[in-house]
Amino acid sequence: MSRIEQQMEFMREIDGLKKVERQTYLKDASRKENDAEHSWHLAMMALLMQEHANETIDLLHVISMVLIHDIVELDAGDTYAYDTEGNATKRERELAAAERIFSILPEDQAKYFRSLWDEFEEEETAEARFAHVLDNIQPMILNDASDGKAWKEHQVKLSQILQRNQNTAKGSKAVWKYAREQILEKHIAEGNILLDVPDEKTGSVFC
Repeated sequence: MSRIEQQMEFMREIDGLKKVERQTYLKDASRKENDAEHSWHLAMMALLMQEHANETIDLLHVISMVLIHDIVELDAGDTYAYDTEGNATKRERELAAAERIFSILPEDQAKYFRSLWDEFEEEETAEARFAHVLDNIQPMILNDASDGKAWKEHQVKLSQILQRNQNTAKGSKAVWKYAREQILEKHIAEGNILLDVPDEKTGSVFC
């Protein structure tokens, strides 16, 4: 295949992301979002919220990373953040998917896209840390808008959310502060998130 044929084949292949369903509902709770919608939403968040990153970031690099980060779910499927059993095999499934899917591209682009995916997974650069902020907060925004529908369905506990977001403040203190004060506290009070750690008044919940 020629270079452009490989690129076109890749574009045809990733169209499948539009059919990979996630567990997060749209704001009106009418249906669940798909991976393509999620990745677009993250790219828009990066464009809008770059000023809240703790460190100076390369915006194009962040946008490229969030557009790439879930492509492996074409093969691996979406693994819900709080699915213990699914997360036990997630890494193995996604590595196999990365090998197959990125190999469709011309060699130089395959290496670049794979490096973006690896960088996101490793979460060691300023761009990767901020990309994870977006990936973690976007479902919160939609859960908030849909009255905690997915949180209630999965009986999500505060400890699970805090574990998932243990590094969020490292990417953006401002965004994590907003999420805590404007989203999580409200849904704890409303009973949409199960409170299984000490009350915030003790100073031990949101540290």
